[in-house]
Parts: sequence; structure tokens; C-alpha cells
Amino acid sequence: MLVAAVVAGVLLSVLKTWYDGRFRATRTVERPAVDNGDQLTADDIGVELGERATLLQFSSAFCAPCRATRRVLAEVEGMVDGVRHVEIDAESNLELVRRLNILRTPTVLVLDADGDTVTRASGAPRKADVIAALGAAVARAS
Repeated sequence: MLVAAVVAGVLLSVLKTWYDGRFRATRTVERPAVDNGDQLTADDIGVELGERATLLQFSSAFCAPCRATRRVLAEVEGMVDGVRHVEIDAESNLELVRRLNILRTPTVLVLDADGDTVTRASGAPRKADVIAALGAAVARAS
């Protein structure tokens, strides 16, 4: 019984580690004629969107992975021209959190130049994954 519990715990831990920080595609929408709820504007997030793409991070006050995510996204913002990193406190923006179905922090949304959600990741993403997701957002905007 104890061995089975330990094995199950290890398997769940490995699965969580593998899944955390992975970007997953959102629904494919070429250019919606109406607002589908995934398109964000400067009014929604409180600052102007990036010229080419925006990295939108939802964080909370006592979230340790949020600090690591903030560093990674700030590095990527400095590396790629026209990209803006915006951090939003999830607790202070509950309406937006509910609208975008944010279930945990950190959650990162990659927005194209028009504010459409291209992809999202829950958990702390790796820098290479963020850069790859940005490539998809920039290509979509072109």
C-alpha cells in the first residue's frame, strides 16, 4: 500500500512538472468579426499593447513562481523588439480573470499586435518556450 502511494505520488509529480509552463494553443480564429472575449485592448489591461506582441502575466502577491516568470518575461521583452510584458494582479482584476478563465497564477497569455490571445501557459514557462510562442504571435500578425 505504501509503495503504491509513493509510486502514485512520484508519477503525479512528474506529470505536473511536465505540464507546468507549457504553452497550449487557443482556438484558431483568423480575424473575428465580433469580440470573442479573447481579444484584449489597452483599456482592459491598463497599458498600451506591444507593437508586435504582448506577454500578459497574471500574478498574485505570494506566488513564488510568479517572480521567476516575471524575470523570464522581462528578459524576453528586452531581447525582442516590439514586445511588451505586462503584469496584472489577479486579485485586483477579478472580472478580467473570470472573463479569461484564469485558474491559477502565474498564467501567461501571449497576445498578437491586435490583442488576440494566441497561446497561454499556466505555471512558470521556460525562456525558449516563450520565444517560440512569440514567434507564433508575430507570424500571425503578419
